[in-house]
Amino acid sequence: MYRILSENEQVAERRKQCVHPVATKPVLVATVPKQLWSWDITHLLGPQKRTFYYLYVILDVYSRYVVGWLLAECESEALAKELVLQTCAKQNIPLGQLTLHADRGSPMISKTITMLLADLGVTKSHSRPHVSNDNPYSEAHFKTMKYRPDYPEFFGSAADARAWAHPFFHWYNHEHHHSALGLLTPAVVHYGQAPAVLQARQQVLQQAYAAHPERFVKGQPLVAGLPPEVWINRPQPVMVLPAQALQ
Repeated sequence: MYRILSENEQVAERRKQCVHPVATKPVLVATVPKQLWSWDITHLLGPQKRTFYYLYVILDVYSRYVVGWLLAECESEALAKELVLQTCAKQNIPLGQLTLHADRGSPMISKTITMLLADLGVTKSHSRPHVSNDNPYSEAHFKTMKYRPDYPEFFGSAADARAWAHPFFHWYNHEHHHSALGLLTPAVVHYGQAPAVLQARQQVLQQAYAAHPERFVKGQPLVAGLPPEVWINRPQPVMVLPAQALQ
């Protein structure tokens, strides 16, 4: 019977097949602070095997400033909602200005967060499934945190983890000179102090050049400025071939 069906091209899969929709690649850009935030949750090892504490962190993509964080003993939609709500209120985010990007963890894609962002006028964005580098700034921040010399092997309790996190986030925001920000701190960039700091640096360099120009073999030095824009998945330029090459 199957031979006859095959000869007549009538053998095919008769069950309904699950077809996943094609995930859209997120393409996001920030040119100023408070325009694009990235958030994620990382595990902090507890005192016993398979015991973790959960660190929620919201990061401003342009300034790298940690605008909000929370440490808890579980992943929770309610805790995530409270963190996002308090952070938007603290940063005075107006309607329609902010995009909040995250991966596809259960708190991130929950209905609770979706409805909250709609109420706040915040655009939501998600990484593609199983694509780790769609949320690079949060991942880089967690790497900076966990490669610190004083990062412990494990935390004895949630209180110990919070006691360690408080000074870390103060250091990261106010003392860490970020290489992608022209060696400015995230707080300086986030709160609009970068032009004054860069101008002061340039004056120092000009004084040094005027006093000893022979030390600057490449001519008058210029301070490194801020990037004009910061991308998640920057679009690749399209090469346009000349008409002769197409013939």
